Amino acid sequence: MTIRNNLTRTLIDIITLIVVSIVFIVPFVFIFLTASKTQAEAAMFEFSLPSQFRLLENLWEVIQFRDYRMVLALWNSFLLTVGSVLLIVILAAGVAFVVQRRNDRMASLVSTLMLTGLIIPPAVVPTIFVLQEIGLYKTLLGLIFVEVSIQLPFAVLILRAFMASIPREIDEAAIIDGSSPWQLFFYVIFPLLRPAIITIVVVSAVVIYNDFTLPLYFLPGSENVTAQLTLFSFISQFSSRWDLLFADVIIITIPPLIMYIFFQREIVAGLTSGAVKG
Repeated sequence: MTIRNNLTRTLIDIITLIVVSIVFIVPFVFIFLTASKTQAEAAMFEFSLPSQFRLLENLWEVIQFRDYRMVLALWNSFLLTVGSVLLIVILAAGVAFVVQRRNDRMASLVSTLMLTGLIIPPAVVPTIFVLQEIGLYKTLLGLIFVEVSIQLPFAVLILRAFMASIPREIDEAAIIDGSSPWQLFFYVIFPLLRPAIITIVVVSAVVIYNDFTLPLYFLPGSENVTAQLTLFSFISQFSSRWDLLFADVIIITIPPLIMYIFFQREIVAGLTSGAVKG
């Protein structure tokens, strides 16, 4: 019976490994091989080794394309991501602290609004009208506000669940020692939220950095290009540079991949700690 169970588990592991390889590894290998080919070989769109390994040349050509447009795009994506994530963390921590510690109608209303924000999709056209009226349309600051409003409900939900695991006795001890509400939040509660904050930082940063549609709607213009929008540069109606397109994909994949490698343990810890203790 034990041998049979071991064989079953081994078979399940092998099937899982094959499925994971097909879903994740094979597409990445195809992107890497295509980005390493010449223009003619890449146009054939075949899963084959390149006759000439031109990955570095293709990456450099992408960076130089249209007077180093990729560098500007990465800088805009960096400003968009850092600005949005910073606002999301500060606002979400404050909202979650108030909602979790208070048991009145206002806290219940705010909690309901946050849950509603997770369900209702963003209204693009009315938001564009609002940004035009306040002079923030086609600006990086306007897009930061849009990204924050979309990601804020998820961040509040995670922080609120994690904050429930922090004993209220800590609040009472800090107040007895003379802490004001602001001091209690910034010097006592906020540092304790580190695992959940790291989770929000990584998840929000990856989502915002990889966002394609919102920059397309709210940040048009060649000077406002973001990393994802550079994918348009190598596809046209009559010709496509698949070698440069996939080289572009490799470049814009590197920043979120590095972030995930460094913070993957903190992401899991932040997601599970609130669920276990709450």
